[in-house]
Amino acid sequence: MTALTDRDRTDDRWDDGFIARSRHRAARRGARGSGGGSAAGSGVRDALDDLDPLDDELDEDLDDEQREGDEALVRAVSGAGSDGGKAPSPPLSPEAQALRTRLDALRQLVGLSRTRLDGKTLAEAGRVLDEAAARRGLSPQHTVVAIAGATGSGKSTLFNSLAGVQISETGLRRPTTAAPIACSWSDGAAGLLDRLEIPGRLRRRPRETSEAEALRGMVLVDLPDLDSALGVHRDHVDRVLALVDAVVWVVDPEKYADAVLHERYLRPLAGHAEVTFVVLNQVDRLPGEAADLVLDDLRRLLDDDGIALGEHGEPGATVLGLSALTGEGVGELRELLGQFTQEKGAATRRISADVDRAAGRLRPLYVADGHAGPEIGEGARAEFEDRLAEAVGAYAAGLAAERAWRRNAGKACGTPWLRLWRWYESRRAPRTLAGLAALAAIGRTPAASAEMPVEEEVTARQRVEQAVRAVADEAVIGLPDPWAQAVRETAVRGAERLPEALDELAVTLGAAVAVPTAKPPRPTWWPAAVLAQAAMTLVQIFGGLWLVGQIVGVLEPKLLPPVLFMVAGIIGGPLVEWACSIAARGPARRYGQDAERKLRQAAAGCGRARVLEPVAAELLRYREVREQYATVAAGGTKLSTTRQ
Repeated sequence: MTALTDRDRTDDRWDDGFIARSRHRAARRGARGSGGGSAAGSGVRDALDDLDPLDDELDEDLDDEQREGDEALVRAVSGAGSDGGKAPSPPLSPEAQALRTRLDALRQLVGLSRTRLDGKTLAEAGRVLDEAAARRGLSPQHTVVAIAGATGSGKSTLFNSLAGVQISETGLRRPTTAAPIACSWSDGAAGLLDRLEIPGRLRRRPRETSEAEALRGMVLVDLPDLDSALGVHRDHVDRVLALVDAVVWVVDPEKYADAVLHERYLRPLAGHAEVTFVVLNQVDRLPGEAADLVLDDLRRLLDDDGIALGEHGEPGATVLGLSALTGEGVGELRELLGQFTQEKGAATRRISADVDRAAGRLRPLYVADGHAGPEIGEGARAEFEDRLAEAVGAYAAGLAAERAWRRNAGKACGTPWLRLWRWYESRRAPRTLAGLAALAAIGRTPAASAEMPVEEEVTARQRVEQAVRAVADEAVIGLPDPWAQAVRETAVRGAERLPEALDELAVTLGAAVAVPTAKPPRPTWWPAAVLAQAAMTLVQIFGGLWLVGQIVGVLEPKLLPPVLFMVAGIIGGPLVEWACSIAARGPARRYGQDAERKLRQAAAGCGRARVLEPVAAELLRYREVREQYATVAAGGTKLSTTRQ
């Protein structure tokens, strides 16, 4: 291969006319300063002096052209005089509208999850939102494409070949590219380059050719080596790759299977296949069919990385072979990049792929397999209310209310003699063993009297905790771990004061139910039973007086009638009382059940307000974030447009 001389390299530079003008001026000034005192030299000088006014005017015109050209070049590179990288937003395509919907859902998802998930978990989603907002605020008419690759792969050579001018330095020294260099094919890309933190001194323009017109709108960035020994170079690569719209990965026949390339870059970015180009450079070094074999092996490795290949008209990564040094295949790549740029959908595809990647990593936090929908089932609610009713003693209170109703019925419908005996027993109760026990209980110290209630309170608290734990376990079945933990914490917080609230219910409502201050309602047959009992008593009294009258001789002695009256009254009174007790069972049971239901409803209401409703609210929040996540994750491939 013929070595290029310094003169060849100089002549190969992009000549915008400034070089020729400089040479002309240098020649003219040299001619003026040469010639010594010779006549020929004097004649030349005289002739030049005669042309000085015209030449000076021409110099001024050339200087004005140079300044205008330089200013135009600066404006083109820096974006001055344009929109600074921002342009009026054109009507959104269906893909862009769908992406906006997904980004809005992701923003709401992050907002609803901040208090439930830690910041590190949501950091990537937040970064995607920030970068999407930044990119959507810049020029949609430009497509930023980065050229990345390992050491010696020929990135800079390909970069210069596409630009048609020597922009990025090439050579045997490694690393050759120390910082990202950008080449813009049209104006208005300053904002995009500012976002990439590429300084103005590293921004270039390509050679103006007919081929360059096909790439109008593209911004090409040459990156340092991804496997550079300098950490700052790798940092440049990682930073720019996270911001560009597409990437051209340049590999060579020696290191196309490099583990760093596949494990650190290609495999994690497998979802970005539609904005990925993989080119095998230096195919001119491969003899015969070796290039095809290497390309097939490269496609196999990309398939193992999970990268979809855009073959047979399907969307995916583009793989081709070329030689940046000889120009073989560069025209095909230029054509593909031109078509890719003119579609103006690369930014949408890139952001959509970023959203897909973030949604995939967030999936375990929002989706639990095999769980139709979070809710507290009716069975769990009923069991929770039963446990609270048991803790508050609703069943015992109902039994006490039933006994109180029957006791009142017995007092009203019982025989006077039995009622008199009960009154006597109540009067002499303090003298019995039961009365002495009652007096001892009254005189017992507070500490001693609190022993049994403390045990009962502990038992009730354990029942309440068990009920709360059971309903929380039922509610979190199938939930992702963070939300299951949030539901359990909500249930525990609500149950902190629940035992005390149930104790107050047991003391107030339970005591009122068990020992009602007002008499229970009387059934309609109660007055008739009272009259019948009074009649039996009067019959007894009448028969007794009749018998006494016969004994003292006031009445005619007939023993049978008064005895029959007395026997009828004596037997009839207990029969009426027995019949009343039988008839009172139904109303007493209903009265007890009603009292139990009131206490049960009060305990259930307390449990709902403190535990069930907060848990249901937490489950509702999870359903909301689940719906937002479904919107974020829906149709990841639907947003991508097929690149032929």
